[in-house]
Amino acid sequence: MPTDIRLFNYHCLRSSFLFNDDCRIHERHQMKKSFGPKTLIYPTPVWVIGTYDKEGKANAMTIAWGGVCSSTPPCVAVSLRKATYSHGNILERSAFTVNVPSAAQAKIADYFGMVSGRNVDKFGATELTAVRGDKVDAPYIEEFPLILECKLVARSEIGIHTHFIGEIMDVKAEDSVLGENGLPDMLKVRPVIFGPEIQSYFGIGKHLGNAFTIGKKL
Repeated sequence: MPTDIRLFNYHCLRSSFLFNDDCRIHERHQMKKSFGPKTLIYPTPVWVIGTYDKEGKANAMTIAWGGVCSSTPPCVAVSLRKATYSHGNILERSAFTVNVPSAAQAKIADYFGMVSGRNVDKFGATELTAVRGDKVDAPYIEEFPLILECKLVARSEIGIHTHFIGEIMDVKAEDSVLGENGLPDMLKVRPVIFGPEIQSYFGIGKHLGNAFTIGKKL
């Protein structure tokens, strides 16, 4: 076979392989389904926000829109709808607590997100104990394993929510959830996590490795 024909066949065959590879890559990308603009990100936390109203009644409200937003100073951000009772309480007292429930307290956390403190004494209904914070003008839940006491330092309006920034003034944890390093142990706290859009609660899984360490093995 003449050389020019062999070269032509080689280039055709190579082009075919490249085309098929491109198609396979394209097919892999096409396998992802688009859901449009939704709050569809897994997971989010399940936090119970503790506040006092203007009469001094303790209230608790469950949120899923929250997270750490600053390391120095240590701060968390929580987003509440303006229609909630706790929204006004935070503005009134410039303080709130973040109470982290364990997996065994998931039903209580769900209840706190179902009823309004305008109409219900949530602490009375659940027989939980509201303890006045040591550092801020807000109550925390004695029976929950991990607590943050937060001072309101900033807020911004985002759609139907207000984004409250709280500087962490103190962290409290039960002795039973502390690890060997003296810090709260994730597997002992057993926090609850939330799946937005699917409206479901989950527990956490196993320890996968230490941060800034397991990546060195690549």
